[in-house]
Amino acid sequence: MNNTENLTVHLNYSEIVKLIEPNSKVLDLGCGDGTLLERLIKEKNVSGLGVEIDQNNVIQSIHKGLSVIQGDIDEGLADFADNDKDYVILNQTLQSTQKPDYVIREMLRVGKKAIVSFPNFAYWKVRMYLLLNGKMPKSNILPYDWYDTPNIHLLTVRDFFDFCEQRKIKIEKSILMRRGKVIKSRFKKVFADIFAEEVIFVISQ
Repeated sequence: MNNTENLTVHLNYSEIVKLIEPNSKVLDLGCGDGTLLERLIKEKNVSGLGVEIDQNNVIQSIHKGLSVIQGDIDEGLADFADNDKDYVILNQTLQSTQKPDYVIREMLRVGKKAIVSFPNFAYWKVRMYLLLNGKMPKSNILPYDWYDTPNIHLLTVRDFFDFCEQRKIKIEKSILMRRGKVIKSRFKKVFADIFAEEVIFVISQ
């Protein structure tokens, strides 16, 4: 992860922290080095557990005193009972999962609510880059070349709305962001797709 991407991801942490009720039970999937989980514990007094596939990130998280286990979320969450957590978080990781549909189903099984964030591939600058350059877009939030990107299931705001509608998943809240800041205006779905660089959804069954 380069410094630009790291900064962009960290900028959405404050918005996710705001969504979590104090003293909640939280599962953070793809928790990285544990930065978000650490903030939730300190600021919201959550009972937090992380799942992370990268061993170095797991070690960093444990050194911070966090409870993090190494695991592949594409294999499911069989170790967790139904409604075991108040919130299950998947921050900037959905697009890099092998089985996003299955991952979301497992999140909604284990958590009373799920928080999902991802870069919006229909953001207008991404569209223009592809139109003008004829190459796979790169941006602050999509910084990789096509041959080394971990992102294998890129999606848009409208894609996720449609996904939830088809599966009768309730969207509790959606937060549209650009350059790490919340877009205050209320956009219709099509405009959200154009102007949001990143989006955070709170969903439930």
